[in-house]
Amino acid sequence: MIGVLLALVVLPQAAAPGSAQQGGAASRVEMGIAVRPAVVTVGEPFVVTLRVRAPLGADIGMPVGPDSGLSVESVDPRQETTATDTGFVERTAVYRLVAWDTGGQSARLGDVVITMNGRALRYTIAGDTVHVSSVLPADSSRRVPKPERDVLVAGLPWWVWALAALAAALLTALVIWWWRRRRHRARDGPTLAPIQVARREFARLDALALAEAGERGRFVTLNEDVARDYLAARIPAALRSLTSTELLGAVHDVTAVPLDRLASLFAETDLIKFARRPVTRERAGELVAETRAIVEDVERTLVEQAAAAEQAEKAA
Repeated sequence: MIGVLLALVVLPQAAAPGSAQQGGAASRVEMGIAVRPAVVTVGEPFVVTLRVRAPLGADIGMPVGPDSGLSVESVDPRQETTATDTGFVERTAVYRLVAWDTGGQSARLGDVVITMNGRALRYTIAGDTVHVSSVLPADSSRRVPKPERDVLVAGLPWWVWALAALAAALLTALVIWWWRRRRHRARDGPTLAPIQVARREFARLDALALAEAGERGRFVTLNEDVARDYLAARIPAALRSLTSTELLGAVHDVTAVPLDRLASLFAETDLIKFARRPVTRERAGELVAETRAIVEDVERTLVEQAAAAEQAEKAA
C-alpha cells in the first residue's frame, strides 16, 4: 500500500518582496511522497520516497530527515538522485526510517528549499505518512505466567544419582579387574626375581638373532635397556626415567655397582643409541657381554652384602 500526497505547498510565514512572482513560480512546483509499506510494526524499517519537480535552473534542497530522539528517526543516510526533463528538473530523496510509537506517525522530514532567480522558497512536508501497530498481543490479560520456582529444591537432583551409579559401576569394574589379575598371577606362579627376569630377557634377545640380521646397534641398546630395568628393580635410586649421567650419580654411593665399567658402557651405548654411531659385529658382541657381566657382578655383590649383613645381625 502506497500513500501519495501531491502539491503539498506551504509558503513561508514572512513573504519576501515580489511575492506575486514567487506565487507564480510556486504554482509550477510539484511534489509527491510515497511510503512503503504503509503499515508497519514498532521497530520495523520503512521507506519514504520524496520527489520534487521544479522549473529548470532551480536549485532543490531536500530535507535532511527527522531529528534523532523523535518517535520516527532515520536508520540510514538519505539517498538522492536528480533527473531533468523538458523545462523541469526533478530530484528524488529516499529515506529509510523506523518508528518507535504506535498509531499514525508523521515522518517530519523537514522543509524543501527551492532557490529560483536568487530567491529561496521554503515548502513544509506534513501529514501522517505511516501507521504503526504494536507487536504485543491484542489481549495479554489471558496470558498466565508460570508459577515461581523454589530457590532450593528438597532432595538431590537426578544427575547426582546418575553420577553416583556411574562411579559405583567403575569401582566394581576396577575390583573385578584387580581380582582377575591376581588370579592370573597366582596361576602363573610366584613373581620372578629381578635377576631371573634379566636373564630371561637376555635369552629372548639372543633368540631374535639381531646381530646376524644386521641390527647390531639395536641389539646393543636393547641389552642396555634390560640392564637398566634390572638396576631399577634392585636399587630404588636407579629410576628407569633417569639419563645415563643422572643414573650414575644416583648409584654413586652403591658399592655393588662398578661405576667405571658402567660409565664406559653408557658412554659408548649412548653414541650408538642417539648419534646412530655404527658398530661392528665383534664390538657389538663385546658390549653385550660387558652389559650382562655388569648385571651378574652387581647381583652377586648384592647377594653377598645381604648375607654378610644377616650374619652380622645374628652375631649381634
